[in-house]
Amino acid sequence: MGKMFLETVHSEGLSHISYIVGHGGKAAVIDPRRDSRVYVDMAHEQGAAITHIFETHRNEDYVIGSADLARRTGAQIYHSGATQFDYGNPVSEGDRFKLGDLELKIVETPGHTYDSISIALFDRGFGDEAVAVFTGDALFIGDVGRTDFFPDRKEEVAGLLYDSIFKKLLPLGDHVILNPAHGAGSVCGAGMADREFSTLGYERKHNPLLQKKDRNDFIQHKVREHHYKPRYFEMMEKLNREGAPPLLEIPQPPPMSPAEFESAMRDGMVVLDTRSAEAIAGSFIPGSLTIPLEMVPAFAGYYIPYDKNIGLITSGYEEVDKAVRFLIRIGYDRIAGYLEQGLHSWQVSGREYDRIPAVHAGELVQRIESGEKFTLLDVRSIDEYNSGHLPNAVHVYVGELQDHLDKVPKERPITTFCGSGQRAIIAASILKQNGFDLVEDSLGSMAACNAIGCPIVKE
Repeated sequence: MGKMFLETVHSEGLSHISYIVGHGGKAAVIDPRRDSRVYVDMAHEQGAAITHIFETHRNEDYVIGSADLARRTGAQIYHSGATQFDYGNPVSEGDRFKLGDLELKIVETPGHTYDSISIALFDRGFGDEAVAVFTGDALFIGDVGRTDFFPDRKEEVAGLLYDSIFKKLLPLGDHVILNPAHGAGSVCGAGMADREFSTLGYERKHNPLLQKKDRNDFIQHKVREHHYKPRYFEMMEKLNREGAPPLLEIPQPPPMSPAEFESAMRDGMVVLDTRSAEAIAGSFIPGSLTIPLEMVPAFAGYYIPYDKNIGLITSGYEEVDKAVRFLIRIGYDRIAGYLEQGLHSWQVSGREYDRIPAVHAGELVQRIESGEKFTLLDVRSIDEYNSGHLPNAVHVYVGELQDHLDKVPKERPITTFCGSGQRAIIAASILKQNGFDLVEDSLGSMAACNAIGCPIVKE
């Protein structure tokens, strides 16, 4: 019947983890990403056909690839019946699916969303206890799922998550291997561990949230948490409820000359510059949105509308495909092209470019100590800010800056500041787009401050 297999697929940027598991010539995929060819190739290597596709919940942070994978394989799609999906088959507590000697059992685990399910994995040819569990966004390694999507029902959903974890997941057994849908860096949790291997028993002992065994303590902790909700989440919820259009192939945007690029900009094309913070500080096209490549999945959805074409600027041709994959995974399909030969071609064409001066952490200390009048704009999360910030800093989270520009004084120089300078360069470009002229970026930001000993204030 062939060997049993379980493999993970990591989608960088979003910190999304999906899985393919199988035996006896059949395979199932859990929470596939939109560019789904990878699962077909993995199944082929194992001599298996993908027959089942499971979605652990209606995802908010990426476009799920179920429709595309079903088109490629003919597999059936399964998800909770608690949401009225326009596609697929509803499942409920206790439903079972066979893959050779493997059995997948549905466990309803609401809390993160009402339609959250987990999938317990059994090896029926060896024993009656679960071997592993796919928990979606209910339980992570080092954290649990966020419960802020229903603000008028905060206590209710937090209580549901507590019951799902303590009454359904943990009772599966300490030996059970934990397979969550996200790892460290995901917007679906705040305290995930960097490692991507654990067991329910280890989490029971060491996961900080699972130490809150009292149900009310757990609920109150979840109610007090603060999470950010990017604008693109609404589009993800819509696409994942209705079924995203199948992705026939990865788009290959054409190269554009500076003249073509400039003309498209005049017609409303959004320019997304994905070079490093250091490169962007040196020169960038006025009006462009600058997001270093690895941060595109997390932050593009805050700023880019879905009804606009996108023009890419990258550090090299090899990064165009990566940027495209990052964008299509969060539903951006209107990628018009990329600037051929990058910003160099723009510069040698004689077209205008701008720059964002870089400020060393040591200079920030000197300015603060001398009482120089400038605005230090800290764009980290509120939790990061409260854990330690520079004196007199103005705090606005980078994802919300567009909506809170009134909090930033225009009459004096502004130095953007974050954890390392990456989010700060995004914030600097947003300010530039909105008519702020005296804008600088603190390259290194808090990491550099920690290295040289800046004065830190804690809330």
